[in-house]
Amino acid sequence: MHIQEWLETVPAVSIYILVGLVIGLESLGIPLPGEIILVSSALLASQHGDINPVILGVCATAGAIIGDSIGYAIGRRGGRPLLARLGKKFPKHFGEQNIAMAERSFQKWGMWAVFFGRFVALLRIFAGPLAGVLQMPYWKFLIANVFGGILWAGGTTAVIYYVGVVAEAWLKRFSWLGLVLAVLIGLTSMLVLKNRAKKAAAEAAATPAEAAPAAAVTSD
Repeated sequence: MHIQEWLETVPAVSIYILVGLVIGLESLGIPLPGEIILVSSALLASQHGDINPVILGVCATAGAIIGDSIGYAIGRRGGRPLLARLGKKFPKHFGEQNIAMAERSFQKWGMWAVFFGRFVALLRIFAGPLAGVLQMPYWKFLIANVFGGILWAGGTTAVIYYVGVVAEAWLKRFSWLGLVLAVLIGLTSMLVLKNRAKKAAAEAAATPAEAAPAAAVTSD
């Protein structure tokens, strides 16, 4: 059964709790489909009056901020051995290559990595625990965590909700035209995001290679 179809059978209160819980656990460092659950719930809210989008956004934001904070505390206490254990349990997400890429992002961007990490699936899982492992000052982490959580969770809920409302009105008037337009917009957005992600990954990978010659000159 599709996630959105399953959510339609769940009471509104349960959806609020589910969204907050899944996003909280994902932010804590457990690989879960938090963004998919949030988007599906926001679309459902646009079609059914029983689900309040404001409450949904608040629950998603609270889950993101609290989950990240718990992940930070666990990372700070567990240190690097924690990343090694997570690598054994979740090699696909916490493999050495992924950890190295995330660590380079943190070293280069600092608290901005926590803020913008909200919008990248892999960094969304890493942000809290890795910030704790790298001993980022808590006040910096908290500022980035709160503002990132509000913008990502609240913003995603609002955008998807209003897009769903507008899309439903369009589809009632121009069923096939609206559907084609929605698909084209979705594909274009996805391609743009993928291209940007590839460029960011290439820049992050090039950073150590550029640093190596400089280190060699210094040692000489």
